[in-house]
Parts: sequence; structure tokens; C-alpha cells
Amino acid sequence: MKSAEAKLELYKLLTVPNKNFSQTTCARLYSQRMAAIGKRNTLSIVRESAPGLYLNGGELGEILLPGRYIPRDLKQGDKLDVFVYLDSEDRLVATTETPFASVGEFAHLEVISVNPRIGAFLNWGLAKDLLLPFREQENPVRVRQKIIAAVYLDPTTNRIVASTRLSRHLSRDTPTYVEGQAVNLLITSQSPLGYNAIVENAHRGLLYRDNLSAPLEIGQKVKGFVRVIRANGKIDLRLDASGYKRVLPLQVQIVQALERNGGHLDFDDASSPEEIRKTFGASKGAFKQALGALYKNRRIRFQNPGIKLLDNTSWTPGK
Repeated sequence: MKSAEAKLELYKLLTVPNKNFSQTTCARLYSQRMAAIGKRNTLSIVRESAPGLYLNGGELGEILLPGRYIPRDLKQGDKLDVFVYLDSEDRLVATTETPFASVGEFAHLEVISVNPRIGAFLNWGLAKDLLLPFREQENPVRVRQKIIAAVYLDPTTNRIVASTRLSRHLSRDTPTYVEGQAVNLLITSQSPLGYNAIVENAHRGLLYRDNLSAPLEIGQKVKGFVRVIRANGKIDLRLDASGYKRVLPLQVQIVQALERNGGHLDFDDASSPEEIRKTFGASKGAFKQALGALYKNRRIRFQNPGIKLLDNTSWTPGK
């Protein structure tokens, strides 16, 4: 089906009343019939040719997977997990490589070159660099600079492009996270209060400097927790689960590390916040609380320096 016909069919699905399907369901059913540009897709093989394999892209037609990306252990009847995008000649092409970000995501990317006529090009992990048009630059960029960019699909050209105008690509829906919920964060910038972050590729959040045991880096991806959602939709974050919930799993993690290391660790309550965060993914405050609980339950002994695991097979976290 030609592109114009496909768009007409989608328009009918979404606008003509249908007692059996909602608009959302119609859109979902339609999307299942075509591969998604800028996303990973599981596609079946249509035919083999000299350049490679042609895959079934549904309404998008056949999509070439160049020979250099064909898996060596491919068996008859296998489907392939591929990323679909447009090559330098605007042809649909598939790859088994994974970019640093897909459409709808944000990433920390390096500027490879700047073309004075169209914009900058970013390294996003694929053979074809990602275009950052001048119109999508919040501020001018330079070669070798690393920037936070949104990756999106231009609705006019179907090309995947980048934007540093981040607010345009964040969700406008009211956040529905709950207090204490674990979330994925991308650190985007510093402010006088702390670090700004993008929450789950959708919303802005803030990590307050007073609650951090060590500095963070722009572009760093970390796990965090929702502290509170304010009335204006802004999200306050923290890097550790609050209260008792953060101590129990950390106790188990410390005991497991001791068991793997012959019953001894060089870590104790005098260890640096940076080393604790790197090894256990927790703040020094949470680590000291966990050590205190383990000591109280006669599970460890302080050796100054380090800690030793005690033989206490009846121990369970929280008892």
C-alpha cells in the first residue's frame, strides 16, 4: 500500500465511528501492521538478495537488512530484532545494532561535525550520524561538545532527528508517579538547588544537592525515587528509597557481597561516599544505617578497617 493510501486508511480508522473499537484500539491495530521507524521491531524475512535480507515491514514495504548485519546463527523461519531508520539516501534500512537512543528518548550525545547549511551531526551509535538541525538547537553547538538531546521522528520527512529544545519533547500529561516509586533518571543540568533530571523519558525532576552524598555528572543515567509531586506537576527526587525500605535490601546486598568475598570487605562506616555509591549504589547515610542494623543483629563485626561476616544462619533482614 502506498504511503498516501496508508495515511487515508489510518484517518478513517481514527475518525469514522466504530462500535467495536475505540480510537486508541484502532490506532494500535493499525500500528501492528507496519514497522515503526526509529524503534526496534521483530520482523520476518521476505527474501534474500545480494545486498542482504529483505524484511517484512508491513505497510512500509520491504526493508533491507544489509549483509554485514545478518546474524551468523540465523536459522530458517527465524524473525529478526532490528532497528529501522532511513539511510543517507532516505531509504528504509534495518540494523541489528542498537543506537544510544530511540525515537521518544533522550540521550547524552557527542557533536561529530557541523554543517553550516543544515546543522550539526551527532554520534548516536549507528553508521549514519544523527542530524541536529539549526532550528532545533536551544543554543549553538560545537564539535566534540556533549549535549542532552531528544530523539524524534520528523512527521514531514519521516527522518529521525535530534533536538536540544527539550521542553518540546517532554510529556505534557500530569505525572502519575507515586511517592517512593523507583524511576529511571537522566541528569541534564545543574541548578543552584541541585541537578535537573528527565524522569522516565517523560517529565522533569529535581535532585536536591542537600540530599546527595557525591556530585553527579551531566548525562549520567541513575536509578532514583520519587520524593513528592508538587501541585504544579514538578517532581522532587532522591537517589535512595526512603526510610526502612532502603535499608532492608541494602543489608542483603552487603551480606551477599561478604559471602562472595570470603566473609570480609574493606568497606565500613569510614569508607568514602564515592566508593560506597559506586559499589552498592547507595548513599553513605543509607550504608551506615544498614551496617548498624547488621551489627545489631550480630551478622557482622567491625574490624577497623573493614567488616567481617559472622556465622548466623538464622538471621533474616529486619529481625
